[in-house]
Amino acid sequence: MDPKTHPYITTGLYESKFGIDQDSAVEAFKIASKLPNLKILGIDMHIGSQITEVSAFREAVILMNELIEKLRMEGIEINHFDVGGGLGVQYNDEQVPDVFEYANAIKDELKKSKCKIIFEPGRYLTADAGALVTKTLYVKNHRDKNFLIVDAAVNDLMRPAFYNAYHHILPVKQTDREKIVYDIVGPACETGDFFAKGREFYKTERNELIAIMSAGAYGFCMSSNYNSRRRVPEILVDVDKFYLIRQRETFEDLIKGEKIIDEIFT
Repeated sequence: MDPKTHPYITTGLYESKFGIDQDSAVEAFKIASKLPNLKILGIDMHIGSQITEVSAFREAVILMNELIEKLRMEGIEINHFDVGGGLGVQYNDEQVPDVFEYANAIKDELKKSKCKIIFEPGRYLTADAGALVTKTLYVKNHRDKNFLIVDAAVNDLMRPAFYNAYHHILPVKQTDREKIVYDIVGPACETGDFFAKGREFYKTERNELIAIMSAGAYGFCMSSNYNSRRRVPEILVDVDKFYLIRQRETFEDLIKGEKIIDEIFT
């Protein structure tokens, strides 16, 4: 099942490392049904992430219904059907379906399964709920390139480097000003440490805050301590109030798992 998304987040093809094919699934369920320590409750699917064509979901549900029917013919009852996640969001100019279009595409087929239905729309719920706020360190002009260097880095939000993903970027204080074409990059020792390349953006001064939008999904959870950088805090904003919900890491956090072997140095 080809969900027509980025190859790194495609999970439903035969060449993907995930899951098992329909024929193997029947045999696996038959073996599991005979094991005294297991109780079969349901079946799950996941064809990929950031999917923008609802037809892919419908085709997948049709195939899963066929599998469920085969299992029931073997005397294996399936009570729940987890259709996974994957519903895409708009990062740039993608045409993305809303939940009603998604539901209308699959609801009739889901009814045929006669199962309890479970959804996992993680990105759809969280992507636009988060932004990475970063400060401009300085602007570097090099021949025909303008680098806007900020204090966030690839370790904080790796989607642009990993997937060549687009994230909308805005100045925190929005004013009328000229625009310049920048590469917006971090300070890490890595050429792939960028958030945008060749992006027309508002002329920005040192210490100005900018917001990298739609960072609520696959943002902090994919962050790391690369380049010995400490992970950022997370702030929950509720209308006119804000709360610290994850503290900024300290140097002690960075080294707490390390151990010096004294006998090597004696």
